[in-house]
Amino acid sequence: MKGLAPAFLCALAFAAVSDPEPGIPYFTHVRDVTIATTDRQNYLVVDSDVWAHARPDLADLRLYDGTNQVSYELRTELAGTSSQEAEAKILNLARRADHTEFDLDVAPVTEYNRIRLVLDRKDFLVTASAEGHDTLVGGAEAPWPSPSTLFDFSRENLGSNSTITLPTWSFRYVHVRLSPGILPAEVKRATVAHLEERTALWTDAGTCRVGDQQKRSTVIACDIPPRTPIDRIEFDVPATKANFRRAVSIADEKGVQFAAGSISRIRMNRGGTAVDSEDLAVTVFSHHAGTFTITVDNGDDPPLTFHAIRPQSLERRLYFEPQGKANLKLYYGDEKLAAPVYDYAKFFREDAGVAQAQLGTDTQNPAFTGRSDDRPWSERHRLVMWAAMLLAVLVLAFLAIRGLRSEDAIKRN
Repeated sequence: MKGLAPAFLCALAFAAVSDPEPGIPYFTHVRDVTIATTDRQNYLVVDSDVWAHARPDLADLRLYDGTNQVSYELRTELAGTSSQEAEAKILNLARRADHTEFDLDVAPVTEYNRIRLVLDRKDFLVTASAEGHDTLVGGAEAPWPSPSTLFDFSRENLGSNSTITLPTWSFRYVHVRLSPGILPAEVKRATVAHLEERTALWTDAGTCRVGDQQKRSTVIACDIPPRTPIDRIEFDVPATKANFRRAVSIADEKGVQFAAGSISRIRMNRGGTAVDSEDLAVTVFSHHAGTFTITVDNGDDPPLTFHAIRPQSLERRLYFEPQGKANLKLYYGDEKLAAPVYDYAKFFREDAGVAQAQLGTDTQNPAFTGRSDDRPWSERHRLVMWAAMLLAVLVLAFLAIRGLRSEDAIKRN
């Protein structure tokens, strides 16, 4: 009797079900997938209709050929950079006539396409030209015909750049020549790196409109399709507007800031040297917000004019092999389904000739029935649980009282 109530409670409390399995009747929505090329890798792009009805993490996406699942890999098309920076030894640093020159020994680095200089100087604009050599004196030479523009606009609060951009070189030595404006003593360090870049792919999501023009700021209201993530805001500023830098903050409908940054465009010419640089996007980091407000701080300057302000999502692609099939179906809308685990994803590699498949109209799944109530027994029968717990308390109380009476009887005897 003593062990019956606790055992019963444990059995009820830990009753559970296994992870749900996918099934066509459990998905709320379905789309036709038209294959672009049947004999090679294809991909489809997740759109706002998928975001509106799928799980926020897209774990419930399933491709079907009839009743058979088709393996896939879901990827976010992020910008990619790969680099390993290493210190370069500065040699022969000296002033030649009106300018500074020096050599760099990049060993043991074997390939590089960036040289970053550490300069102890503010407010300057110079150019840097480079020549590659196999030996410090003489040897094969490769002058790079496109000098890099180095600048520091601290006074104007417009940023800086001290990186020399090159093609991929393998020369051990690089001779660098700076135009007038930097003294030898101001060249402190140099590093080299091989930078590999992959461009991010973006999809427009939602609309923005300029609202109130306040005394020192521009307020912009944005509307986003349901559950669609926003990864950045791109600002389209007329090309005639230059030499500005404005702080930008982004807040949700409750006024809570969730992103901040700045937009800028620089076009300057000093002493015959020109710089042309712009950054007109603010990163948001996958924020799901139906509406939000952008505030551009104009300071004491006139407000900027915008051709357009575009909320954007990083493109999410679903890669798969059609195996000769011309049509498949994409199902989604099962909140209880976990992400699939496919061997295809473990060994995935994007093909050079990958083709884009097309999604048909978003429709409700005609075969949808929904899942049965697969919650643990204890959650589906809470009244029974409470009754059982009350019964257990009463039983334990009865046993305790009977035990006390037994002890009193023994003492009296």
